[in-house]
Amino acid sequence: MNHKPKALQKGDTVGVIAPASPPESGTLQNALLFLENELGLQVKLGRSLKTRHGYLAGEDRARLDDLHDMFSDQNVKAVICACGGFGTGRIAADIDFGLIRSNPKIFWGYSDITFLHTAIHQNTGLVTFHGPMLSTDVGLEDADPLTKASYHQLFEETEFTYTEDISPLEVLTDGRAEGELAGGNLSLITSTLGTPFEIDTKDKLLFIEDIDEEPYQIDRMLNQLKMAGKLSDAAGILVCDFHKCEPKNKEKSLTLEQVLNDYIVKSGKPALKGFKIGHCSPSFAVPIGVRAVMDTAAKAVTIESGISGRE
Repeated sequence: MNHKPKALQKGDTVGVIAPASPPESGTLQNALLFLENELGLQVKLGRSLKTRHGYLAGEDRARLDDLHDMFSDQNVKAVICACGGFGTGRIAADIDFGLIRSNPKIFWGYSDITFLHTAIHQNTGLVTFHGPMLSTDVGLEDADPLTKASYHQLFEETEFTYTEDISPLEVLTDGRAEGELAGGNLSLITSTLGTPFEIDTKDKLLFIEDIDEEPYQIDRMLNQLKMAGKLSDAAGILVCDFHKCEPKNKEKSLTLEQVLNDYIVKSGKPALKGFKIGHCSPSFAVPIGVRAVMDTAAKAVTIESGISGRE
């Protein structure tokens, strides 16, 4: 059974951690001001935020300890990841899922955080949020107002419908599909296969996004998902933003559209393309583990609220 975290209120404390790579300090500071001044929240910083261990924000144990500390701290009402990068898969096997299950709260991030979303949700039932990062999204000087507005869904229990009022949507395969939202970054989804945290797409709406991957790399990952049965298992597929996923040598490459046709369209599952979810601007947040309905005729996806009201 899935469990929704409690909504935030102004004055609440949120924990900020870097479970993957270290954030850029300048943009992180801008983002912290956004949390404090625009959202009215207080901030508790993880100890590894200012630590660097190669491409990681500190040793694995330090990053894991920050995650555990924020979930165990009763004053912290949400855990927000500063950035992605690389490294969450290194700590997944050592996460205390019992601790998280006993202390359900908002968990927010995307990109490399996809591995943690899958691991946490499938081991605890906690609804988590695939949402824009602090350092790499809301902390930018030109951050889109709609990106920042995504955070407001954490304060109010409201259903959300994504339509072409937000961005143009393309029907890849006609149909209507309903199920829990699952997915995130394609590279990270693929990296879960064959592990204890392998993504479960059975009867779910699978959403995928990525960045800086050429069509042949997207091809390889989608082929792996296909052979693992993840595309055939899904109820429907949402193709989100694939930022800078163009071939370096166009004359010797399939296009991204051709690759998507070979896998998404040929899967026969209802599918829509064009959602501004992922490494894009604006970047919309969606809860993982809630019910959603996709209707290609209406070019719309209606998503249940990811939070429950405060008592």
